[in-house]
This record gives sequence, structure tokens and C-alpha cells, in this order.
Amino acid sequence: MNRHIKLHNRIVNYSIRRSKKAKRIRLAVYCNGNFVVTVPNLFPSKLIDRYIIAKSQWIITKIDFFEKLNKKTKIKFDLNNYEYYKNKAFVLVENKIIDLNKMNFKFNKLVIKQQKTRWGSCSKKRNLNFNFKIIFLPTKLQEYIIIHELCHLKEFNHSTKYWKTVEKLMPNYAEINQELKINDLSIL
Repeated sequence: MNRHIKLHNRIVNYSIRRSKKAKRIRLAVYCNGNFVVTVPNLFPSKLIDRYIIAKSQWIITKIDFFEKLNKKTKIKFDLNNYEYYKNKAFVLVENKIIDLNKMNFKFNKLVIKQQKTRWGSCSKKRNLNFNFKIIFLPTKLQEYIIIHELCHLKEFNHSTKYWKTVEKLMPNYAEINQELKINDLSIL
């Protein structure tokens, strides 16, 4: 169901997705500008707009970020150019891993994906997965995301020990992590 709402003097279009699996309300602004609200099947419709208004600053920040990114890169994120950007991202990540993997972490596979909510992940099978959109981020953010996932090869959690490992490879990681949060890119 497509709807619209006024947020900060702007009309924002969004769609509602009802899900049997959803346990709580979830907001997602995708790189193509689509704004989707996923709610549990029985979630009252009258509460959806109230929740959106409460999260309006986050929503506007996300929408503005992706509009700016799309204007800056002058690209459309679609399946027609996905393979091109996927290959470009693979080369970038592969080269950065060679440069950044100072602790010689061993991994199984490197995979580039079209993910909606993550910049990267590390599987229990020791596969490193990265979002193809990593190529559109500034270098320091690319490197932070790669180091973040590399360190999961040693510590498969976000414990103090894990962050100490990250700090060895990137002493200013906390500052960059904060930048990800400020720019609302914290989808690790």
C-alpha cells in the first residue's frame, strides 16, 4: 500500500509491507530512494504515521543521503548496472584486503552482494561479504568496513577483545564509527 506523509515541510512517499514474520515495526530507506515501513500483520494502521513522525529526522537524513549520493555518482542502482558495479567493488575490496590485512587473517571466500541493510558481514564459514555500494563511500569508510569484517575472522562478536583488534589495524576506528552513525551509514 503506497502512502505519503508530511515530514519537516516535505511530502515523503512510502509503502507499507505487512509481514507475518515481523515482530516489530521496521523502517528502511533504500539507495533508490524508496521508503518502506514493515509492520507485523496485526499492527494498527493508525500508529504507523505516529511512529514515522517520531523517527522523521532519521528518515529525512537517510533520504537526503541517498539523494546526494545518487546526484554525486550520477548512477542508477538497478539490475542493469549491478554486474558492472559488483565487479568494480570486488576488485576494490580485494585490493584493500591485501593492503589492510596486516594480521594475515585467513578467510574462505570474498563475495560481493546487493544487500539492502548491510555494508558487510563475516559468516561462520569465514566468508567475507560486502555490499557492492561500498565503492561509492569515501576511502576511510571503505577501509573501516573492510577492517571491521576482517576482525570478525578473529572474534565473531563485538566484544572488548574484538574492538581491541580493530584498534590495532585502525587506531582511529571510534571516530570513523561515529561518522558512520552521524551520516546514518551504520548498517554493519
